[in-house]
Amino acid sequence: MFKEEDWSTKTEKKDSYGDVHVVETPRIGKIIFSVLSALIFLIVVFGSFGTVNPGERGVKVRLGEVTGVIEPGLYVKVPIIETVHKMDVKTRTIDYDQNGDDGESKNTGANLFGASKDLQDVEIGVVVNYHIDANKVDFIYSQFKNVDTYESTIIEPIIRELVKSTSAQYTAEELVTKRAEFGDKVNSLLNERMGSKDSVLERFSVTNFQFSNAFTQSIEAKVTAVQNAEAARNKLEQIKFEAQQTIESAKAQAESIRIKADAINSQGGADYVSLQAIEAWDGVLPVQMIPGSTVPFINLNQ
Repeated sequence: MFKEEDWSTKTEKKDSYGDVHVVETPRIGKIIFSVLSALIFLIVVFGSFGTVNPGERGVKVRLGEVTGVIEPGLYVKVPIIETVHKMDVKTRTIDYDQNGDDGESKNTGANLFGASKDLQDVEIGVVVNYHIDANKVDFIYSQFKNVDTYESTIIEPIIRELVKSTSAQYTAEELVTKRAEFGDKVNSLLNERMGSKDSVLERFSVTNFQFSNAFTQSIEAKVTAVQNAEAARNKLEQIKFEAQQTIESAKAQAESIRIKADAINSQGGADYVSLQAIEAWDGVLPVQMIPGSTVPFINLNQ
């Protein structure tokens, strides 16, 4: 223990009037005691209060044991004995797309590798948005201590597993033509699995498919063949249409002739034709006539 003389020394000094005064000079021990007292006071005051920001939850730990979850706002704790660990419950993004980066997202820098039903290698780019369940932060902290460890240990393996296993249910061509169906199926599976692991899926998106060069070339050749076949079919349809138009035109012309013939017969038939010829004759007989022949058109007995 410090004695009184450890704290200060006393000396006598005379003032300008000759009076003697006792002057007390502080010693080092007293200074240290004052500093320690001030530090303890600051630790108690500032160590007893804190704040949890929006989008976070605080996990209160007392001597190594989780005792509760703190909502956003001001909190009070026992200094030294209790600590508060903040857990992020905001939207987090995992970006398995080598061609994209979503702001604050975790960009893995590579697509997911898988195989289609017809054994074609395929790289699949996906983006996943999720957040941890705010009601389970105490459990997640107890198991993983922070969200980053939880994400790499639980969430990322689930995404890789489900995307690869689902892609194996489709042929390479179907992955392209049924892209929406593939995305919906993975989304449904992820929602269920992540929910069972204390997270909430917000959005799952398929961003791209990449196949081998040989397969890509075969797809392009197939597309070209389909386009050429479609063009040929259209040309054939055009030819058929034009032929049908010709047939219909001939039918119309024949019908017109038949109608005219019917009209002529109804007006006297052959006599009507002879009359039309006489009206058209200019009155000049042929210069040469075959012996025994008759003058055309004129029947003198009528």
